[in-house]
Amino acid sequence: MVRGMLAESANQGNLAGMAMTNNPGALIVPHAGFVYSGLVAAQAYACIQQFAHEINRVVLLGPAHRVAVRGMALSSADNFQTPLGTIPLDKAANAQLALLPLVAVNNDAHELEHSLEVQLPFLQEVLDEFKLVPIVVGEASPEEVYTVLNHFSSDVSRDKNTLIVISTDLSHFENYENATSHDRKTSLAIKNLEYENISYGDACGRNPLNGLLYFARKKNLHIQDLVLKNSGDVSGDRDRVVGYGAYVLH
Repeated sequence: MVRGMLAESANQGNLAGMAMTNNPGALIVPHAGFVYSGLVAAQAYACIQQFAHEINRVVLLGPAHRVAVRGMALSSADNFQTPLGTIPLDKAANAQLALLPLVAVNNDAHELEHSLEVQLPFLQEVLDEFKLVPIVVGEASPEEVYTVLNHFSSDVSRDKNTLIVISTDLSHFENYENATSHDRKTSLAIKNLEYENISYGDACGRNPLNGLLYFARKKNLHIQDLVLKNSGDVSGDRDRVVGYGAYVLH
């Protein structure tokens, strides 16, 4: 399924992906079931296929759906596994991050957190060998998330081989017409780096997302939208839909 979605995205000849000459610094992708949001996520992941050999670490941030978290939660695991294989965690990076304020190991936050989990097969299929830094983001300000992202920025770490992935869906359970309008406004705020204008009702991953937008503004980076859809486009049920968007930062 993942391979088919990536192939379909590549065959669409996405102009944003084709125009890239450098590895994008970050992706914003949805985290619903593959049958609903997989094709949207694949649009972003297809953009990095040509740079797969350059990426050896992925910093993956998603919202806490199951466990209340103050700050950001790391995992003490040695690796994460999917049916596609094993991904080693970057233990050295974890140890450094644990020294930052509001960052701590919290395995309970990771136990059932799908926002990170559903990204792994895409990463495994697109990339060569890489290490993972999975972070569940709870109550944290854009400035606090920025401190984590800045730890991996190339102008600080001199490491240009790290990809940041932000996992978030957009509007939830509105009818198709309202959701479409709502998500367009949110998408415009994302492109304009207006983190002040994005609330939990706009994006469930608002905290990691706003941290990335704050980061992009501080670093004079740009976010480009790739695709904007919702579950009604797939299921046909337009009474209660969930919005999905894919974006790249460069």
